[in-house]
Amino acid sequence: MSTPIVPATTSKNRLNRLSIAAIIFALIAASGVWIFGTAVVAVFAVGSGHMALSQIGLKGERGRGFAVAALAIGYGIATFALINTLMFIPGALQ
Repeated sequence: MSTPIVPATTSKNRLNRLSIAAIIFALIAASGVWIFGTAVVAVFAVGSGHMALSQIGLKGERGRGFAVAALAIGYGIATFALINTLMFIPGALQ
């Protein structure tokens, strides 16, 4: 009897776990802008999004869309925070 041939799992079929973590951080940060006050988590979304893109490029894994979406949300929240801070400064100086 011969043993059945099982196809090897390649990294191209795998979904990058860090990209999933990045999108989860981004969603928590996006909900935190209006509800919980946890928008600071956007820093983790940006960091893990960049690391996920790097890993995806090196290993050929899937999940690039999740990583790019996390970066877009994270940088969007950072831009929103910067604009709010700059709008607050004139009122604070008076």
